[in-house]
Amino acid sequence: MFSTLLFYILSVILLFSSLMVIFSRKPVNSVLFLIVSFFAISGHYILLNAQFLAVVNIIVYAGAIMVLFLFTVMLLNLNKETEPRKPAMFKVISVITGCLLAITFIGALKGIDNTPHNFSDNSIGLIKNLGKVLFKDYLIPFELTSVLFLASIVGTLMIGKKE
Repeated sequence: MFSTLLFYILSVILLFSSLMVIFSRKPVNSVLFLIVSFFAISGHYILLNAQFLAVVNIIVYAGAIMVLFLFTVMLLNLNKETEPRKPAMFKVISVITGCLLAITFIGALKGIDNTPHNFSDNSIGLIKNLGKVLFKDYLIPFELTSVLFLASIVGTLMIGKKE
């Protein structure tokens, strides 16, 4: 009963803050509402017994990335006077692209099995089980991803290096 009520409360918060991200006039307010959205998503992860995902979502998205977004928006000092006028064709292309993306999502979600699952095992979302699966079954893709990150860091340093 309590988890159902908490789910609905978090869902209302998530929907409201997500809509405010879209409809807010000031970019700083949009970023702050996006942080609230990330916290509501983390609450949903906790309800799904995925504590690791909740913590990673708070640390990585709400903590690091959103702070960078906030500083970037504040440093850019976006004003209507300095913003160039965009042709009306851009709005039409944006609407068409959004509709195509929605059609793609609907097509991708058609094949999903939506029968409810009974997760009676309390150890599903724990870090111990995630570590076992990650380092046992997916060790090679995990290591290849770390090499890819290392290559991107080296590439960034080479591009940013002064002659």
